[in-house]
Amino acid sequence: MVVAVALAAVLGGCAQSAKSDGSRPPKSSAGAGDTGAEAKDTAAAGGTIGPAGSACELPVSFDVAKRWKAKSIDAGKELDKASKKSDDDLSGAFAEAFLRQGPVTAACEIDAKPAGNIGFLRVWTGKAGDADAGGVLRAFVAAEDGVSKAKYRSFKTGGGVSAVEVEYLYTSKLLEETKKESAFAVSTPDGPVVLHLGGMDTEEHEQMRPAYDLAKKTLKLV
Repeated sequence: MVVAVALAAVLGGCAQSAKSDGSRPPKSSAGAGDTGAEAKDTAAAGGTIGPAGSACELPVSFDVAKRWKAKSIDAGKELDKASKKSDDDLSGAFAEAFLRQGPVTAACEIDAKPAGNIGFLRVWTGKAGDADAGGVLRAFVAAEDGVSKAKYRSFKTGGGVSAVEVEYLYTSKLLEETKKESAFAVSTPDGPVVLHLGGMDTEEHEQMRPAYDLAKKTLKLV
């Protein structure tokens, strides 16, 4: 019950941050160099993350959509903090669920709420020497309960990095709803990197997709 309430609070907090007038930012036109035969429109860039000194220091760099806000996550520190609380079993399990998925841990969260959508583009990183991008991505998806109809494909980012992408459906047991999600993974000398786009529902996912495609179009190794 406590876990369910906590999860509902997290999801509810996202919902409260939508624009009060319900407006959505317009999609920008697709630019040259979009990756993949079915590439969507890409969003206007509002900055770059990845390099030293940026909001999130990562093994890769890519452009973040205008008005989206990036925040670095120290998963190791947060997991350690959760394990030291009085209700350590619950806190630890809850932290694990949100900060670790398969072979990767959360490293950066890029919030769409300032741009008028409900959801995040999250970056996950793994240790050097882990499996190839495809293997890491499959393990990432396998670690998420409620996944169905996963479809994988290989492509190259706009920065020339070989990547593997997946699109799938996720069904929440708590909310009893099914929605579309997308992710792609690349391998780097410092370990694998996974970028995942969720959203409150499929409609939000599709409205945020231009920001995800912008990351695909601009991602390169640091």
